[in-house]
Amino acid sequence: MAGSSTMGASRDDDGDRVVRVLIAVKDLTAAKSRLAAEFSAPDRTRLVLAMLSDTVAAADAVWVVDSVTVVTPDPLVAETARRIGALVFDEPVRDPALQPDQRLNHAFAAAAHVLRHGDAGVDVGVDVGGGETVAARRVDIIALQADLPAMRSAELAQAYAGSRRGGRSLVVDHHGTGTAALILKDSPDELAPLFGRDSARRHTVSGARELDGTWPGLRLDVDTADDVRRAHRLGVGPATAAVLHSLGWSDEASATTA
Repeated sequence: MAGSSTMGASRDDDGDRVVRVLIAVKDLTAAKSRLAAEFSAPDRTRLVLAMLSDTVAAADAVWVVDSVTVVTPDPLVAETARRIGALVFDEPVRDPALQPDQRLNHAFAAAAHVLRHGDAGVDVGVDVGGGETVAARRVDIIALQADLPAMRSAELAQAYAGSRRGGRSLVVDHHGTGTAALILKDSPDELAPLFGRDSARRHTVSGARELDGTWPGLRLDVDTADDVRRAHRLGVGPATAAVLHSLGWSDEASATTA
């Protein structure tokens, strides 16, 4: 797993740092309801899992990424994540009174804490040679949306390379209001995710720095049918391309490349 490509980030001073990507996925029964007008429930499920697969693959191809972890309450999502080589963190027990965005942020925060610091019964140390483990090194977190089927590995590598040391940085989504990625780099602070409505503004107000790269694939999180069409034109990953092809979409747009 992870670290198979040299995608745009400098090696100069990243050798003492471990980068872990974290992706949170909601229960499939509630996934992508805004696609219901054009996709049946079974097709939405296939599309969500395909987009997750392509997002994981693109993140995993970045050389600096040590691992990709999916946090989810859904057993089918967990099964898919394991099959494609991602680690799985079961969404922690949550207050039933939490709203969906609060639940998502709680899941992100809890998983990020474990990935950086460990927890009772959870081993997050990875042997990196010479008897050294990840637990003895700095751990950075990249929290990603799960629906970035057109993301190129180079985009994510460049965003990480340009992110601020000693704090949080964000990649604003193509709508200009949401957060496609939240990066915690070289900092003792917690991830403090604020995903959900108007998250770009809230992350910025909380101290995160907005990154200004172009990165059309990284910014293109898919919520609507128009987003699917835009991603398809840009070029989606092979899993998403296969699902769309099975639904009669043309192959005019090529699959993404790293």
